[in-house]
Amino acid sequence: MARQQTIGLLGEDTATAFLQGLGYTILERNWRFSKAEIDIICKDQDVLVFVEVKSKSYTYFGEPEDSVSAYKENLIIDAANRYMEKVNHDWAIRFDIISIVFDKKRNPAITHFKDAFFPGIS
Repeated sequence: MARQQTIGLLGEDTATAFLQGLGYTILERNWRFSKAEIDIICKDQDVLVFVEVKSKSYTYFGEPEDSVSAYKENLIIDAANRYMEKVNHDWAIRFDIISIVFDKKRNPAITHFKDAFFPGIS
């Protein structure tokens, strides 16, 4: 498995454990629709949360969250709309980004951006 893919999977597992530690309920991981994938779909009390996880082992070229482009946000929003149709969603939603930088010993530094972006605003 490529190093970047390994860091990505470790990041998603770390983010899932982090969210569970905050009391979130994990509903889906790696939910796909068309060209989009939502890394984590969860509930924060009554709020449905769509989470994009970005992980790196260094920040020489920017922070992990910097790689979430407007295009990527739109793909996530489209997939989120499809998920909400599928589950007959009728409550509040939020789009979060979890940014993780792993040190050489794979210890994570986690930053959680709640309401990182909004549908229709990029």
